[in-house]
Amino acid sequence: MKIIKTAVIGVGSLGQHHARILGQHPNAKLEYIVDTDEKRAGKIIKSNKLSAAALTDFKRLIGKVDAVVIAAPTQFHYQIAKPLLESGIHCLVEKPVTLNVEEAQSLIETAQKGNVVLQVGHVERFNPAVIAAAPYINNPRFIEVNRLGPYDPRTAHIGVVLDLMIHDLDMLFYLVKDKAVSFEAHGAKILSETEDIAKVRLKFANGCVADVSASRVSLDKYRRIRIFQPDAYISIDYAGKNFKMYTKKEGREKITSFLDIDIKKPKIPSNEPLFYELDNFLNSVIEGKKPMVSGEQGRDAVELAHNILKQMIF
Repeated sequence: MKIIKTAVIGVGSLGQHHARILGQHPNAKLEYIVDTDEKRAGKIIKSNKLSAAALTDFKRLIGKVDAVVIAAPTQFHYQIAKPLLESGIHCLVEKPVTLNVEEAQSLIETAQKGNVVLQVGHVERFNPAVIAAAPYINNPRFIEVNRLGPYDPRTAHIGVVLDLMIHDLDMLFYLVKDKAVSFEAHGAKILSETEDIAKVRLKFANGCVADVSASRVSLDKYRRIRIFQPDAYISIDYAGKNFKMYTKKEGREKITSFLDIDIKKPKIPSNEPLFYELDNFLNSVIEGKKPMVSGEQGRDAVELAHNILKQMIF
């Protein structure tokens, strides 16, 4: 079994969980935790009983680790990832991969030149409910997505399109398997200087239509995607990690009552999506293969997000 020497850069609300999981993963040895707050890095090491060392300068990782997770704020992703990729270190960069398309493309080209893995942290791809539902999704005609949650001042500098909706833009590319050809976008600034709520209707080249809503002015978290296709209706609860599928019962030509509908509620493993994501990253490094969410896919989500913001009506 090959062991990958790893580090986590940025141990805030999400990075601390990357560190916890890498500290337990059989294919990883967590060597370092990097954070501008050295005391916080030490606290994460102690609370998770990790053998890692704390650093404040990410450049000290060069020559010491094989792969890193970059969970620092988005505005620092490019300046951290670029020199690490140039030095031959594989990188999993949290979403959004960068602030803009140009930076994302630069990272892609750097990774290609150095033959290293660049993965983007669109963790919903690794949600157990999505993994279980994926084999049943075929030629969606209409998709409805709602991602709602309470306000978090930590993300006030970035609007809900790049912070929340970008998860679902990536998921739409994954499910529809075609490009968006047009969209209508509306938003409102309520609690911050950026959009706190956004609603977008997208039309894809193959005719599929998607309505996507993202909000951080909701009291409760609600994260659900509904998929309508010629042979089924599929509802996925991201937060609850479950899905239901409604189809005509075999042999039924016409639906006359609810008894003519077959409802599937598969039992789904409760593993953390973040574990699956990190496992995919480590396996991609070990096997030298493309990760499930590539730099190109991360770039495409950023590009669509910026196009939406440019045309958003407030």
